[in-house]
Amino acid sequence: MRQVELIRAQAGACESLGSPFYAHLLEQVADDVAAGGPAAAVLAGHEDAPGPSALALRLMAAVHRLVLTERAPALAAHYPSVGGDGDAAAAWPAFREVLEEHQELIRAGLASPPQTNEVGRSAALFGGLLQVLARAQRPDLPVRLVEIGASAGLNLLADHFTYLAADGGQWPRPAGGGSTEGVTPGGARPATVVLDPAWESRPLGIPEGVEVVERLGCDLAPIDARSQEGALSLLSCVWPDQTHRLDRLRGALSLAAEHAVRLERAGGGDFLDRLELVEGQHTVVWHSVMWQYVSLEEQQRMLARLTTLGDAATPDRPLTHLAFEPRRLAPGAPHRFVVAATTWPGGTECLLGEAPPHGVPVRWGDPTR
Repeated sequence: MRQVELIRAQAGACESLGSPFYAHLLEQVADDVAAGGPAAAVLAGHEDAPGPSALALRLMAAVHRLVLTERAPALAAHYPSVGGDGDAAAAWPAFREVLEEHQELIRAGLASPPQTNEVGRSAALFGGLLQVLARAQRPDLPVRLVEIGASAGLNLLADHFTYLAADGGQWPRPAGGGSTEGVTPGGARPATVVLDPAWESRPLGIPEGVEVVERLGCDLAPIDARSQEGALSLLSCVWPDQTHRLDRLRGALSLAAEHAVRLERAGGGDFLDRLELVEGQHTVVWHSVMWQYVSLEEQQRMLARLTTLGDAATPDRPLTHLAFEPRRLAPGAPHRFVVAATTWPGGTECLLGEAPPHGVPVRWGDPTR
């Protein structure tokens, strides 16, 4: 049965990406579906759902939401996201009971695509931006930050995060040369998001500060990070044994309450058609791990629009397209998650580094060399 195969594939992905808790539960879900148990009843009608729809993760997020809202106390005892013991084997009987008791709620939750708004990917995006600015003709220009597929727009706050490198480096550098722990630009107050390690090494020559004058993005289903419902939607999609990711997300949600981000409900093509360059500002259009969910026609439309905008770029109103996306670096080679930047005037793409799918840590340097 294809549905069972896809659930087992997701279990393997969770295992390889550091979530043994979900890996075990998803194997049990697959067995239950094959046996016609409550998991099969919950997933009925989705037998032909394609792999990219992430049906297994939609199921897990719907159950996690019940845990986070205290509607599944027996299961919560095993979910690390709420202080549980992380015992996946002990969690399965309670998980199965939740599927039986809350079947309709969970089935309704399957309609929501998983949106983690993965904050760790800022390590790749913002680290790439710092290197673009270090090489720019006008490194003094303020940045206008634009995101396609922005979800809740949390990565548009990337300049407020602290980035620690495994080699001991940091961005921003601590004020006064003191401790590097938990400081923000200017060292004014503790950082709510610290990516540690964000990078294997701190890139050479990057600017010590970035002025972001505008933050805007688009998404087909934008999430209001300032609302209780929006925060819950994001938290439920994070794998519960990866508490470091939950900590980063909670920190970013705290920042979102303080800093405005403008989001539009729109596809990338329509959004970019309305975008224009601004004199005296460096427009940066970025995105992460969303390209494969967009049709080829929409991809081509967005790239064509970026090229048109790039043709109008000048040193006083440059454009950068910055992406952290999976790609094959050679025909038939496995996908690798690569940081790539194209800046106009010029329009030449540069591969800056690569990272795991969740964005940390980044290894800088051209991955083809």
